[in-house]
Amino acid sequence: MDFEQIFKTPNPIIGVVHLLPLPSSPRWGGSLKAVIDRAEREAAALAAGGVDGIIVENFFDAPFTNSRVDPAVVSAMTSIVERLRGIVTIPIGVNVLRNDAHSSLAIATCVGAKFIRVNVLTGVMVTDQGIIEGCAHDLMRYRRELGSDVQIFADVLVKHAQPLGTPSLTLTVRETIERGLADCVILSGMATGMPPSLEDLELAKHAARNKPVLIGSGATWENISELMQAADGAIVSSSLKRHGNIEAPIDPIRVGQFVDAAHNSVDRNSSIAPSPSYKKVPS
Repeated sequence: MDFEQIFKTPNPIIGVVHLLPLPSSPRWGGSLKAVIDRAEREAAALAAGGVDGIIVENFFDAPFTNSRVDPAVVSAMTSIVERLRGIVTIPIGVNVLRNDAHSSLAIATCVGAKFIRVNVLTGVMVTDQGIIEGCAHDLMRYRRELGSDVQIFADVLVKHAQPLGTPSLTLTVRETIERGLADCVILSGMATGMPPSLEDLELAKHAARNKPVLIGSGATWENISELMQAADGAIVSSSLKRHGNIEAPIDPIRVGQFVDAAHNSVDRNSSIAPSPSYKKVPS
């Protein structure tokens, strides 16, 4: 199943469910029911607001490990994602932070989620968790072993990190797709809430050729019209929260406002582009 088949649109808006701290994390509050209840409310609010998909992250488990997470996190996220699949009909993805792609893939495959986000699929990034190396070699073999068709959405020069060396964006996108075998690439700003530049999105889209490029951070209803000129969709979280506060719950009104703005921008772009899934960019 490819990108457009998953979301029923070539230009999906994917809302994020930020899970409250899970068992074994530093801020774990002791009640898994509280985590599940909030996740269900967040997923319902996103679906009601019209997003095309949802991705579930253990966002509030920070500070994160730079390798495998505790088995309790995997167990909790498996249970939560399965619960969410029972209350919303839109596709769901998984991101086990910081870069536990194996656990993400295992969860998604077992519960029927459609995609995962991998922060560092190729290359080497210096992060606040230390040095994180790409996992494409092991992850793609693991997907084959599982017989899984879960899609791999990979960040390129991921936020809250710096690459070793000075790789070009164009080369990094191409290697993530051609050598890392990513099904989709994600381009973010430097940190949560910061958008990528339109110029960088255009470079990424040109380098990705026929693979989709998603905005990974910083999209708002005010800037989505500009950013969607050079992207195929967006993963959005902070701007959908009450008052734009990352700690606050999802605000269904802000979700609807964002989705309307994104859809309107796609309609405008498609009126001047050869097709809805193709954006002209400089060579």
